Formats: sequence, structure tokens, C-alpha cells
Amino acid sequence: MDQKMMLLGDEAIAQAGIDAGMSGIYAYPGTPSTEITEYVMQSKEAKSGKVRAGWSTNEKTAMESALGMSYAGKRTMVCMKHVGLNVAADAFINSAITGANGGLIIVSADDPSMHSSQNEQDSRVYGKFAMIPILEPTNQQDAYDMVHYGFDMSEQLGIPVLMRITTRLAHSRAGVVRKPLHVQNEIHLPANHRQFILLPANARRQYKQLVAKQRDFETYATESGFNVFTDGKDKSMGIITTGIAYNYLLENYPDRLIPFPVLKISQYPLPHDMVAQIYNSCDSLLILEEGYPVVEEAIRGFMDNGKMIHGRLDGTIPRDGELNPNIVAVSLGKTDTRGKDIPSIVVGRPPSLCKGCPHIYSYNALNEALEKWSKGRVFSDIGCYTLGALEPFDAINTCVDMGASITMAKGAADAGLQPAVAVIGDSTFTHSGITGLIDCVKDKNKVTIMILDNETTAMTGGQDSSAFGRIEDICLGVGVHKDHIFVLNPSPKHHEENLAILKQELEYEGVSVIIPRRECIQTAIRHHKEHKKAEAVNEVS
Repeated sequence: MDQKMMLLGDEAIAQAGIDAGMSGIYAYPGTPSTEITEYVMQSKEAKSGKVRAGWSTNEKTAMESALGMSYAGKRTMVCMKHVGLNVAADAFINSAITGANGGLIIVSADDPSMHSSQNEQDSRVYGKFAMIPILEPTNQQDAYDMVHYGFDMSEQLGIPVLMRITTRLAHSRAGVVRKPLHVQNEIHLPANHRQFILLPANARRQYKQLVAKQRDFETYATESGFNVFTDGKDKSMGIITTGIAYNYLLENYPDRLIPFPVLKISQYPLPHDMVAQIYNSCDSLLILEEGYPVVEEAIRGFMDNGKMIHGRLDGTIPRDGELNPNIVAVSLGKTDTRGKDIPSIVVGRPPSLCKGCPHIYSYNALNEALEKWSKGRVFSDIGCYTLGALEPFDAINTCVDMGASITMAKGAADAGLQPAVAVIGDSTFTHSGITGLIDCVKDKNKVTIMILDNETTAMTGGQDSSAFGRIEDICLGVGVHKDHIFVLNPSPKHHEENLAILKQELEYEGVSVIIPRRECIQTAIRHHKEHKKAEAVNEVS
């Protein structure tokens, strides 16, 4: 198969999974990783191959489901954004101890500059923490090839493999040459029937095996061809780049004639011999990496023999934000080519809730209901509704991580803040909110919980919500009294009715759940168009 396709980085990873014999993909939507799973879900090849593809309730359940498929001998992938890896961390870290049976690749999409995230964390740190191999593609072709290589390596070494990508790679497009199709694995259970039992005695034994494999991981990194040393005549400086940073270096040399020795790293653990080669042959080093100074800190640790090492730690490269060709140019002593600032006549437009969004009317009612109390009582979560922090609403006071609204409201109520209000979306509620609600019920907290149900995972593109049609039953099931579960219609016509219920429940000495429910305006528009299209087709036929 010598077929070339124009693919986003995310799509290249998805297509590679299909071509490499993947039997399942698990994920929770999160920018910039969402398109990987969506591509597989829409692929005719994946459907004909009966590749399991769909959304999990959260990243932890996705990671554990993927580990279960690997246990059964099949190749599987689990995808998330970088903060999602925090949610999956328990299973992720322990999967390094259990090892893999069928090939297992964890794709974590980092978001430097926080385009749509709460932080800039670097997933390579998690990979190092877990002590598993890490792949960091330079371009879309790399991403495609690394999936094939990663599945093979995972099965050969019996270990999960982390693939770390960043926003620019995930959402940029390039030509990708496909490989021949790999047939899916047959079911085969682990030869060691105790491999996945992490009782301490067994876990200690397998941890020793993981430590012993580190030399093999480094050998693979040295011999794979993804880490490349290119010599240069000017030994006054050597350059070490990682992943997409290599492209920014190349953009500063259009003729591709870089005078300095360059070591491109796209696979970890760091190949010590290759690092020593460039360190020992140059007077100083410049480290170009997207994200944390992971390589820079490592080199300062094991190669610190007095030579100057420049990078994020000494200020040569800014410690925060995305890397780009201009930052690299300045670090190389080239001219600063940063463009002019946008003229002041162009007014920035902050994000806002869509016209007609049901959350608008929920916040209007909540703000009015809280007028008799001091401000600062509303704990929010992550979703479209987080825009309630902005004018004209100024309706929420916190946003920390998925699921934190309910548990932070509980803590505030425990501290004596009454009433304490939590605002959470339907998808986030099943992702991470249910356990917090259980704690509130157990401790009989005075909290008012608003589950804003727009019947979809709206912020990431309208994926299906695991909560659809289940919220009331879940709340009843964990012990919320049926007399204090209310479903509202968030619209101007029902404002007074909704306001009265909110005022009533804010006074209630216990756990109250209010569910404003109306379909997201964007999915409603899309569904209306699809309905009209279907009607037109039926009329013609």
C-alpha cells in the first residue's frame, strides 16, 4: 500500500492505529486529542474491521478499558489531553508494573501556551515517572510511523508505550505515506497468569523486572532511527532538539545547512551515548524542547562537566509558552523576526456563551437567587459554562479541574460557608462529579448542586455524554432525596418558576440537585439541519 493522505497529526495517529491492527480505542474528549478518536469512529475501514471506538466516562476508565483489551492480547490505544493523564494516572503508572500483553499505546496531547487548558504540564515527566518508553514525533509522518513501531515495541518488550504530541502537531496537516495493513491480533491471554495481579509480593518482583528493562528501552531508543545525530563543522555549540522543536530549528535554515552538530531526540529514555557524543564534541549546548526542560535537566544531571548548557533553565528560551521559529532564531543569535503587534484598532473579542445557550438563563436565575447573600459562593467546573466567569454574568468563583466543583463546594460547606453552590455540566458530572456527590450525601452537607444538562459534551465538539438520560437516576441512586431533585427548563419563559425553586433549595438544610435541561444550541442547530436533509431525501425517494 503506497497510498499518501493529507492528515492532521491526530488523524495520522488514528489512521496508523487502524493500519497497525488496532482492535480498540478508548478516550475522553479533550483538545487537542479529540480528533484521534473521532477519526476512528468515522472511518469505514475501522467499522469494517470492527474496531471498537467510542467515548469513555473519563480518562481513568478509558485507560483501564484499554489495559483490559491489552490483557486479552489485542492491540489498543487510549487517548487524552495532558490534564486527562492526571485522571488516568493511577492505572497509567501501575500499567508499567503489570506490563502489556497486546500492544498498548497511550497518546497524551500536551497544550503549551494553554490554548484550551488549565496548565502547561509536560507528559514526558509522567513517562519518566512511570519508567516506560516515550515517543515524541517530529511531524505527521513520524506520528504515523511511530504508532506501528510503538505497537511492535510494546509487544516485544511487554510494556505500555507513551506517545506525547503537542497542539501544533495535533492540529497541523501534512502528507503521510501509509504502510501495509497489519491484521488484528487473535485473543491470547498472558502466559504469566499472575502478571496483572499487583499484590505486593508480585508487584515487587515485577518492579525489579521493569527496572531491569530500562537498558533495553535505551537500546531501542538508540537503534530505532527516531533519534538522529547529524555532525556539523562549527563545534562552538551543539544543538539538541526534541519532537516538533526540530521543525522550528529547520525553519531557521531554509537550505537545511545547519553549521552546528544536531541531535534530534524523538524517543526516550535519553540515549546516553548519543548525548555524550554531542556533549563531548562541542564547547556548549543549546537545548530546544517544547514544554518543560526535561532533556535539559537530565543533561545537567548526568553530563554536567562544566560546559555551558543553554535552554529554558538559564532564560535563553522562555520558561513558559509555546516554542516557535522566532524564539529559536533569537537563541541562535539570529535576527528577531517577530512581527509587529496587532494594531489597537483591532479589538480583541473574548469568548462568550452562544446566543440562545441554555446556560445563560441558568446563570441569570442563579445570580438573582443569590442576591441576598454575599458573593463568592459558586464553585464551577470545566466546560462551556466556565464562561460564566466573564461579564455580563460574573457568576462563578472557581474552576480548578474536572469534578472539583462539587467537592470544593462540600469543603466550603464543611468550613461553614452556607449556602455553597456547585455548577457542573452533564458530561463532567459522570466524568468526575458523582463521587463528590456521594461524599455530600454521606456527610449531609448543605450544598446546592446545579448540573447544567445540555445533553452533550459541548465544549469539545458535541460528543455524546455518558450522562444522557441518566442524571436523575444517578442522583437517586447515590442517595439524594427525590423531593430535592428538580429538572428545570432554562429559558426566559420559565425564569420566575426556576428562580422560585432555586431560592427554595438554597435555604434547604441538605443536599439539593437542580438540573436545568435544554439541548445545546449548536447541536440543536446541527440536528435540525440533519432532520431537514433526511426529510428532503425521503421526499425525493
